[in-house]
Order: sequence, then C-alpha cells, then structure tokens
Amino acid sequence: MPEGRLRLTGIDEGFQVRLTTELQGADSPRAVAQALGNLFPELNPEPLPDEPEFGAAVNVEWVFDQVSMRTFLTFLHEQRILDTALDAMARDLSQNRTVFSISRQAALAGKISFPIPSEEPLGGVFTLEIEGEGLGDWLQAATWHPGRTQVPRTVHDDRAMDDDGEASTWL
Repeated sequence: MPEGRLRLTGIDEGFQVRLTTELQGADSPRAVAQALGNLFPELNPEPLPDEPEFGAAVNVEWVFDQVSMRTFLTFLHEQRILDTALDAMARDLSQNRTVFSISRQAALAGKISFPIPSEEPLGGVFTLEIEGEGLGDWLQAATWHPGRTQVPRTVHDDRAMDDDGEASTWL
C-alpha cells in the first residue's frame, strides 16, 4: 500500500469491535491463542486454560472488546482478498452492525479465510461483531484497492459473491 494511505483500525473511529470464540472438547487453548495472536496480536487470553486431556475436555468462551482491526486489515491487503472480505464482512450488515466469522485454522497459518456461512470449518471460528455509524462506508474504505477505480464495488452490489461462496460472474 502507498505510504501515505490512511490505515483504518476500527479503534477511535466510532466503532465497537468484539471478537468471540468458543473452545470446546479437544480444542487446544495454546493453538487457539496462537491463531488469535497471528491476526490480533494485542489480544492476550491469559491465563490459558489447561490443555484438554482424556476425561477433561476444555469448555470456555473468550470474549474481547475494543479489538483493533489493524493487523487483520493488513493481512487482507497482503493476501489480496479485499473483494471477498468486503462481501463476507458485509453479508449480514444491517442497521450499522455486522457479524462475520473467520477460520481459526487458517489464522493459525497466518491466513484469513471466511467460511461459508452455513458451514462450521474444522478447527472452529473467531466471530467478529462490528457496530457503528457509517459501517458500510467504513467496510468499503477498509477493503479499498486500486482495482476499484476500474471496477467499482459497494456493499451488497450485484458483484457480491453468492450465499454459497460462489463468485458472481459479470462482464
């Protein structure tokens, strides 16, 4: 990205960002914490629960408020998945509020993957809820890239991916 470009984070921009994830059964708290730290390095789920073992499954929910989107948005730009991100993050946008999930397994590998809404990916998800005035415009700005000067995109436009994750075709 150009050096002078505005970098959005969601912090001090009038938005509330909440991240939640549920650890259940054999989920490794250490692995989930590492995945979390890859995309949201300022979040620290200390103290970590014990690792699960036979007869002692893990069952805990982590909730973080005022989450910075800085590293997450940087990864979206580096991985060049900005149009997919706009579609996935705005899919359930309504009344200045949206909720979307990202794969914990992909995050463990330092990647971002948006699961198909009706599917639960192996390894679980981080669920993000963003709320604030002008959220649709913020999502468009946060995922902007130079290609949009040639092919403009907006929230819920006719170029958005289908509900099953298939790309829309257009000429």
